[in-house]
Parts: sequence; structure tokens; C-alpha cells
Amino acid sequence: MTDVPVRVHILVKGRVQGVGFRAFVADSAEYIGVTGWVRNLGWDGVETIAQGSRAQVDQFIQAVKVGPRSARVDNCRVEEETPTGEFSDFEIRSSR
Repeated sequence: MTDVPVRVHILVKGRVQGVGFRAFVADSAEYIGVTGWVRNLGWDGVETIAQGSRAQVDQFIQAVKVGPRSARVDNCRVEEETPTGEFSDFEIRSSR
């Protein structure tokens, strides 16, 4: 049985700027094997989209909720979206 792809859109609020949060998310995505992107939002937010198997995406969500040691995640909103298969890797995008 093939694992059906899952896609999530995650918005993180807290001390997530200037602490290596985007690099941590990108490294976690590469290690776990999800595709998508991450970018800064304002001064206290990070946005990421990830796609992979249910197990991969669940593991990715847990990593994002924790973040790097120097970060503090106050709020993490996760919304499932329809998988598109548009990503071939995981990238750090410019801030919005």
C-alpha cells in the first residue's frame, strides 16, 4: 500500500527571528524527507509549507513546534491542505 501524500501549512509565532529558526526548519525537512519551503513573517513569525508521507509530516510538525534551542515557540497553527506535488526539495524563501 502506497502512503498518500499529506501537505500542511504551518504558522509559528514566538522568538523565531534571529535564532536560526528557518535554517533549523530547512535542516529538519531535509533530514525527515519532506518538500516545501519556509520564510519569515514580520518580526515574530515564520511560515512553512511541507509535503510528504503522514509519518514524515507528523515528525516535521513536532520538530517545528520545538524549534532550535535558542528559539521559543509560543503558538503553532497547523492546517492541512490538498497536496500538489509541486515541490522537488525544501527551500528557504525570502521574507514576506
